[in-house]
Amino acid sequence: MKFAEPLVEGRLIRRYKRFLADVRLPDGEEVTAHCPNTGSMLGCQPDNARVWLSRSDNPKRKLKFTWELVETAPAVFACVNTARPNAQAREAIEAGRVPELAGYTECRAEVRYGDEKSRIDLLLSGHPARPDAWVEVKNVTLAEGSHGYFPDAVTERGQKHLRELMVQVAKGDRAVLFFVVNHTGIDRVRPADHIDARYGELLRQAKAAGVEVLAYRAALSGPDGNPGGRLDLTEAVPVSLQA
Repeated sequence: MKFAEPLVEGRLIRRYKRFLADVRLPDGEEVTAHCPNTGSMLGCQPDNARVWLSRSDNPKRKLKFTWELVETAPAVFACVNTARPNAQAREAIEAGRVPELAGYTECRAEVRYGDEKSRIDLLLSGHPARPDAWVEVKNVTLAEGSHGYFPDAVTERGQKHLRELMVQVAKGDRAVLFFVVNHTGIDRVRPADHIDARYGELLRQAKAAGVEVLAYRAALSGPDGNPGGRLDLTEAVPVSLQA
């Protein structure tokens, strides 16, 4: 996935009110950017971190900048924009970079389903030999060492999604939890039991019930070794569900 325009580098001053971040640009100007992330962003907002912003020229927007990427440690980058993972996953699937989900001819987004009134991120259909695949996409940016954890805050919505996926399996379809690992320092993923123990329990139940769990890491590429050009899912990483 390529960013439409080159990103603007800056330094993080602070994130506040969940959806706002003050950033200092290289010329000293301080701007307020939209922070499109409802999670805690644990580990993704170090003091004075290098960040990258996208810019919009839409005159109807109140905030011109959107926070996209952060350097969490020297040469380690993460994407904090939770609007990106669905597009990343879809692009990778349609390009054939996810062998587990190859062979489907149609992909629809945000399809309503379930007794709990959910919307599935991606619904794959048209496979000549396999049932439809209901794909729920999650963004992984919480790292402890080289391990990635999800979620980074208690998520009742995420718990609901796991229940809905189990129902689809019971109906005879495929159901897939797809972790998009948007952190270059993560080489494996596991549930964050220390943050949301119930989510971890449900994830293990879902796996036992037949829900497939995949994780693919993004390669963040750009000029001079810095991110800001592309966000491509290129490499599968293992998921550990041991307690």
